[in-house]
Amino acid sequence: MNRIDADDRLLPVLLICAQAVVWPGGALLRGSVPPASDLLVAVLVAGLVTAALALRHTRPVVTLVLVVAACGLSSGAMAVFGTAGVALALFAVATERDTFTTVLCVVTLAAWQFLQSLSLHGLSDRNGLGLVLTALLYAVTCGAGILVRRTRHARQAAEHLLKRAEAERHRLPAVERRRMERELHDVSAHHLTAVVVTAGAALGLRDRRPELAQEALEFAAETGREVSRALAAVRAPAPSREGLPSPEERLLGLVAGFRRLDQPVDCELDPLPEGAVADAAYGIVREALTNAARHAPGAHTTVRCRYGDTRTDVVVTSAAPPAGSPTHGAGLGGGRGQGFLRSRAREAGGTLHSGPTADGGWEVRAVLPGRTVASMDRSFPWSYRVAQVTTAVGLCTQPLLPALVLRTDTPSYSSHVSAGALFALLAAAQVAALLWLGRAPRATQGALFGLALLWPSAMAMGGYTGPVLLPPAMSMLATCAALAADAARTAAGSSPAEGRSAGRPRTPLSGLSGLPGLLGLRTVAAVVVHAAAATAAVLDRGTTVPVWAVAASTTAGASLVVGAARWGGARRGRRDRAARGTRVERVAAWTEEAVRDAWAERRRMAAGLETTVLARTADMVAQAEAGHLDATAERAREALAAMRTLLDTVRGEDEQDAGPELRPQPTLQALDLLAHQCRATGRDVEIRLTDRVPERLPTAVDLAAYHAAETVLAIGGEEPAVLELDADDDTLTLTATGLPRAGHHEVRERLAARVAALGGTLTTGGPGRVSLRLPLAPGGTAGAGAEGTDGTDGTDGGPTRGDGPPAGVVPVAERSVEERER
Repeated sequence: MNRIDADDRLLPVLLICAQAVVWPGGALLRGSVPPASDLLVAVLVAGLVTAALALRHTRPVVTLVLVVAACGLSSGAMAVFGTAGVALALFAVATERDTFTTVLCVVTLAAWQFLQSLSLHGLSDRNGLGLVLTALLYAVTCGAGILVRRTRHARQAAEHLLKRAEAERHRLPAVERRRMERELHDVSAHHLTAVVVTAGAALGLRDRRPELAQEALEFAAETGREVSRALAAVRAPAPSREGLPSPEERLLGLVAGFRRLDQPVDCELDPLPEGAVADAAYGIVREALTNAARHAPGAHTTVRCRYGDTRTDVVVTSAAPPAGSPTHGAGLGGGRGQGFLRSRAREAGGTLHSGPTADGGWEVRAVLPGRTVASMDRSFPWSYRVAQVTTAVGLCTQPLLPALVLRTDTPSYSSHVSAGALFALLAAAQVAALLWLGRAPRATQGALFGLALLWPSAMAMGGYTGPVLLPPAMSMLATCAALAADAARTAAGSSPAEGRSAGRPRTPLSGLSGLPGLLGLRTVAAVVVHAAAATAAVLDRGTTVPVWAVAASTTAGASLVVGAARWGGARRGRRDRAARGTRVERVAAWTEEAVRDAWAERRRMAAGLETTVLARTADMVAQAEAGHLDATAERAREALAAMRTLLDTVRGEDEQDAGPELRPQPTLQALDLLAHQCRATGRDVEIRLTDRVPERLPTAVDLAAYHAAETVLAIGGEEPAVLELDADDDTLTLTATGLPRAGHHEVRERLAARVAALGGTLTTGGPGRVSLRLPLAPGGTAGAGAEGTDGTDGTDGGPTRGDGPPAGVVPVAERSVEERER
């Protein structure tokens, strides 16, 4: 934050009001007028603390130090500022700084106050309960701040993912169009042009070298067949990434091209995922290398691309050009390259800066988004951590200064350990146990139950005379935190037991682990343990109430507290699960829309290929095989002209405002588009097709298999997913792995509806694995006719994988599934 908002000013003002009510307001009501010196000190401390707390979000650690120092130098009457003010500053540290700094601050603060209390009162003064309560307040504040920071980080990461998915939704059709345009251009530029040139040369030398005619005919026939194969690959590329250049390979090829121009280039590249970041990095490196070749030919250039969790750094540094080197390309640029570079980085969500270096060279530095929007804990050098620890130790060893200011009487020491010290040790042990909650939840719960039973013994050993139920209540804080975390994790759908319970009938309270609701084993154990500890504490102090009444009261109180903790955790987990589900649905909807648009783009261009280029190419091959060189050259020119006309027509249609139109439904040939979109939105997806999968599938099976793949990938998650398609004599098998939520009831229902329409089966074999088996002859639905979903009669000339209707046709059974889902 760079500004002080209203909330930052409001809380310190409320603290001033609360402090004024407690003191001196309370003293004035009792008829006691505080001394003027005390009022002056209070006003100065209040002003300093208020000003510091107003800046707690920008300078949280400095604010904490100022508030602690000011409250330590003031009188004991400033209790509100001394407690709430320090807690507020510590909360700001937990929300704005990393975990290491937060823990270091709270440990330093607790140690400082403990040493101060030790120097003033000794080890056995009173009960020491005030220090324990203050430490618990700081621990709760610190934990709440860390939770807020993690929640904010998760929300920012989710927003970043949604923005990235929305940007990729509009990008995929354009990427597919550019891919087909580029490959069609390559076919026309290399193959058909070569046929035209070769045939023309053979015709010109027909009289002097008649043998060239036969060679030209053979070349035309072979090239025509190669053009047909290349165009077939353009229309239906392989869904796997094998054979497709990765972003790293594209960058290496770009660097190799400039090296062939005698431009010395060194590169250090990290693998980049497909998407806007990779495209922006490629464009920035290409433009920077082009500028270096123009203005500094022969200068040594270094390309560095680092892909990290928080950012992607792209740096292109060129040295000063060698003395006397000519700059033939200095005047070829249009002067808009730097603006294009910045706009490219800005469109990808990053920034770019360029300028001269100290040695006379030039550097282009871009910062693009990384894997996530931001890291919750930034990395710092070890020297910075050493400085932090050194400063903390120095502050902890200075407890005598506040002791001399506050009081000068001689402290009393004794060999008897106070109850406060024992409570502090038990609370520290419970906090240490909570640190293992994520790794060993059962062991953590057992340790917390055992420590809870030790609190009554600590009360008796320390001679505690305060409120009898206060220590048992403090012991419940850690247990309630663990139960709330367990309930939140289970309700959010990320508990380890969920994968094992997949496929079993769900109950209304199955969001809680173990037995439903408050009858869960851990919940019952927590109630019994804490009720027993509270009962033992009350009976040890002595009471006239019957034992059964004490046990019933403590059991009821423990049940209410534990139940509230479980309910709060489960409510938070359900809220997180609902937010995640909404996010997954939006990403899935955008992915579906992007794939359908890109598939429609591919089908549109493929239809043009079928009716123009491929037909003329087939005629060219037929004329070449018949030995007609003149007709072969003419057909080659016609095919080349048709290719260029098709490209011009596609570009012209793209520039026009295309109105809403019906789009054909994707089939398995669109799996490469689906995988590309998933990778672009941050999830690694691999698709494997075995050689046993037939080239032509029944239309209903083709559509159902694609929609099943789309459904399992729409589940969401960050784990790499693998889709494998295999076939035997009469069954197509789709196996998906890496899907931790594939066993959810909703997902199973959707997949079951897909396969049931064709008489298939659905099985789950282990966590994160689902398998679908579809018969290749689904009871006559493969050849059933229907209207084309693109508003045509189904004869658009696009590629199909079956003998029935084209891929854009929805069979009756499959359409019922679609309508039921809508």
